[in-house]
Amino acid sequence: MSKQANLPVNRPPRTKLYTSLGLLVVIITSSGLYIGADPMIFFNNWGNMLDLIVQMFPPDWGYFATVTPAMLDTIRMALVGTTFGAIMSIPVMFLCSRNVATPVWLHQTARILLNILRTVPDLLLAAIFAAILGFTPLAGIVALSIFSIGIIAKLSFEAIENIESGPLESMTAVGANKIQWIVFGVVPQVLPQFASYVLYTFEINVRAAAILGLVGAGGIGIFYDRALSFFNYDQVFSLILYTLLVVVIIDFISLKIRERLL
Repeated sequence: MSKQANLPVNRPPRTKLYTSLGLLVVIITSSGLYIGADPMIFFNNWGNMLDLIVQMFPPDWGYFATVTPAMLDTIRMALVGTTFGAIMSIPVMFLCSRNVATPVWLHQTARILLNILRTVPDLLLAAIFAAILGFTPLAGIVALSIFSIGIIAKLSFEAIENIESGPLESMTAVGANKIQWIVFGVVPQVLPQFASYVLYTFEINVRAAAILGLVGAGGIGIFYDRALSFFNYDQVFSLILYTLLVVVIIDFISLKIRERLL
């Protein structure tokens, strides 16, 4: 038996592990107490939740035909918003990458702007553009496009920074310019991940687009708002089931496509 087989395995000290877990519990508990997240409120109102669930059954199956055009609009909003967002995220992800935009001031400035973009919630974006562009699906498309840039550019620039540097060094040695360096050295390595991130963002945007109508940005969210306003919980449950069905189908198709890309 070799000497290496007898070497002790270095494990983190138990004291450090228990201290970290204890600190985590204290932080979570103190945060809940500070904001007044009393679990007894949930249990005291359990009867109201049961009443709401009872009112949801049986779902209004005929409502599916009524909301199908709005559901198709929701999918179209997600598709167009994701497409525009993916296109606009391409220059952003290169500017954020340290191995492409080598000046520190350049990629740091681009990252700060990207972080600002990612800070604004999609519902707030939809409300802002609904006020500017009117209560139409266009407001939702613009909001989803901006929202998509934040996700795709963030994941993609991290993928760019982790690509193999060998081909890039070889191209630099033979005198390739920056454009050639990106097109033939960076893009082929990061393209599968980029496509996967776009599909992942499309899945997220379908869910997000389903509720943008609550702020007047079009799609099936308008029917959610209407059903909730009139306490038609059987219709609300139908909308939930319909949205779930669409999301499951899109997730399955997207997963199969990503499996072929990666």
